Amino acid sequence: MATTAVPVKCRNVWKIYGERENEALAAMREAPLSKDEVRTRFDCVVGVQDVSFDVGAGETFCIMGLSGSGKSTLLRHVNRLIEPSSGTVEINGQDISRLSARDLERLRADSIGMVFQHMALWPHRTIRDNVGFGLEVRGVGRRERSAAAERALDLVQLGGWESRYPDELSGGMQQRVGLARALASNPDILLMDEPFSALDPLIRRELQDQFAELAKAMNKTVLFITHDLEEAIQVGHRVAIMKDGAFVQVGRPEEILTRPADDYVARFVRGVSHLHFLTAAAVMQTWDSAGPDGAGEESEAGRAVGPDTPLTELLDVIAGAEGGLAVRDGERRLGTVTADGLLSAIRARIG
Repeated sequence: MATTAVPVKCRNVWKIYGERENEALAAMREAPLSKDEVRTRFDCVVGVQDVSFDVGAGETFCIMGLSGSGKSTLLRHVNRLIEPSSGTVEINGQDISRLSARDLERLRADSIGMVFQHMALWPHRTIRDNVGFGLEVRGVGRRERSAAAERALDLVQLGGWESRYPDELSGGMQQRVGLARALASNPDILLMDEPFSALDPLIRRELQDQFAELAKAMNKTVLFITHDLEEAIQVGHRVAIMKDGAFVQVGRPEEILTRPADDYVARFVRGVSHLHFLTAAAVMQTWDSAGPDGAGEESEAGRAVGPDTPLTELLDVIAGAEGGLAVRDGERRLGTVTADGLLSAIRARIG
């Protein structure tokens, strides 16, 4: 049976800057060395240290870390803007280090879209022409690229702004133009390098929500860079915490938050609300323990939710559900959420 290649696969990626990078790399493989030690002994700078990860189809994988942690350097290995000192990067099963310049250009154009913190839109071009610029470079005709640009603008809720110019748009709208430009060629993979970090908090949260919904609806594979853990939690299926070029912990947001790997991660998660992760599955009374004669009985037809239903939706429907909400995975009954149980779970996480 045929298997589908993993969209993004990185294996043992190292990046060391300096004339003695090979010496530094050999030394670091032999024994742990700090970045300061590498700089002192070899006059080299460590960018990435032995990083391996996969990003599955339709997954948003967030890499979070402070400035200088290596997250943006790692991202640029994925479309070979940077060559690794050692290690491999595969895109849809292709080792991109083996691609010719022409094939690499085609891969970037067809399969990978990139969104930066500052999009550098062309001020003298309309929004339509800005979004279609990549297609124009590839030789796509005006009618086809205009249609693609308009579809992409509709996706980011900027339909009707095609003939305007960048200086007529707010910062948040300009960032959506940048996202539309990345989407115009309908790439499988999106590389997002702190795309919302320069925006005001309210606009930023709005775009985070819109992006998460859009990525899910379009089934895009996303590598998302951020220095904000709450943003990583908001948009990511999995989160990697990066320090000094290496991954410190990788896991689902709730794992990072509730089981930090060390003191470094614990400092990041301190103060982040656990309510982000309250779902029906997390607060339900299981069907076996509820029993067919107790709180597990559905009181009203149709009062059922899925196991991944978040807290906000549970609060919207629980008030009108006498006896509780059934939690179902398809036809399978998993348990029941009651108002008392939900309040107890909230109290435990804010107490």
